[in-house]
Amino acid sequence: MANHPSAVKRYRQNQQRRLVNQMNRQKLKTQIKKLRAAIGTGKTADAKTLLPGTFSIIDRSVQKGVIKKNTARRYKSRLTKRVNGLPA
Repeated sequence: MANHPSAVKRYRQNQQRRLVNQMNRQKLKTQIKKLRAAIGTGKTADAKTLLPGTFSIIDRSVQKGVIKKNTARRYKSRLTKRVNGLPA
């Protein structure tokens, strides 16, 4: 454990930031799983309604530093291709 007051404070801040990052990462993963499940079952209507929400969470994840910009672009591109490839 840290000895200096500033190091103790830094430790507390790091713990709080870690929890926030974990929650943000989990939201992103859960939303992508939901969309992939809808795509996997062939539910076109569900997939198309989930797509904008998923994009929103992906974009927010980039702003919060959870994922990088190119990773977000890759996710969005691949998910869009899969949703557009579903039969109407």
